[in-house]
Amino acid sequence: MPESTTEQLTTAMIEQRLLDFLVERTKLEWEVGQDLFDSGVLSSLFAMELVVYVEKSFDVAVEREDLALANFRTVRAMTDLVLRLRKAADA
Repeated sequence: MPESTTEQLTTAMIEQRLLDFLVERTKLEWEVGQDLFDSGVLSSLFAMELVVYVEKSFDVAVEREDLALANFRTVRAMTDLVLRLRKAADA
């Protein structure tokens, strides 16, 4: 369920949710900072599933321009993208 815009998301909360999603979806253990796209596990389709999960879970809209700029390859990069989008939405 999306957070209210007044509730502050911490980096640890975002990372944990992303890792939980990855473990559930892939049945593999993931660590913060693990390279998601060079691992050979995630396809372009799965990357889009991750984006959809992020949008729903964190109540943010991920635009193609944001993805191109973020070049997210790790849980940390996706976490930074979520925080940046939330901050922009709250401004």
